[in-house]
Amino acid sequence: MSTKSERRAAREAVAAYHEAQLASLLQRVGEAADSFRAGELDAFETDQIVFQYSRAAKELWKFCNLADVEFAAQLIHEGPPRDWWDRGAPKRR
Repeated sequence: MSTKSERRAAREAVAAYHEAQLASLLQRVGEAADSFRAGELDAFETDQIVFQYSRAAKELWKFCNLADVEFAAQLIHEGPPRDWWDRGAPKRR
């Protein structure tokens, strides 16, 4: 059984991880919007990036909010970083 301070530390670690990973995903969307405005991407390519962002953000949210917070904090601390962007990629047929 964990202490109240250990659970709080785990929640803080997961929240910090979630924010950092979400910022990374949003950076990709911002770059896509800039590329669209510059004429480097068309509307469909930009939409595909926004769609992938949406899927990736959902996967990140599930990881950070549906698992036991202490277990999630342990995975963040011990495991290799997950590539949430790739997890949001559409399934290829």
